[in-house]
Amino acid sequence: MSKVTVWFIKCAMVYFVIAMLMGIYMTISGPVYPMRPIHTHFNLLGWMSMMIYGVGYHILPRFSGTPLWSDRLAMVQLWTANIGLVGMALGWIIMGTGNGGITVLHVFALIEGVSVVLFVLNMFMTIKPAPAFRKPQ
Repeated sequence: MSKVTVWFIKCAMVYFVIAMLMGIYMTISGPVYPMRPIHTHFNLLGWMSMMIYGVGYHILPRFSGTPLWSDRLAMVQLWTANIGLVGMALGWIIMGTGNGGITVLHVFALIEGVSVVLFVLNMFMTIKPAPAFRKPQ
């Protein structure tokens, strides 16, 4: 597996454990803000999306029979996905203290959105249509 694939899968598993621990905490103390949105996003963007990115980077180039379009873009996407998610969590924590935080949340949500676009771009440029659907030369 490539380095970026391994890192996405490792990050996914770390977010999965953190989200599970937050879930246990919330069953004991109740769904206190800001834990609920952080727990939800660590499950959806951290665990699920990071796992999908990692598996996608491993499998889709093989299915299409082409190398990944850009390893560098994949590494940038790894960083933006993690920075965006952790920054969003920080925004919710700041909002929970009553000291604002909505701007922090919006900035890091935008970074997370850029991460998704980078993945889609890299995959679109990597995959090719099946031979039966290619235009005749």
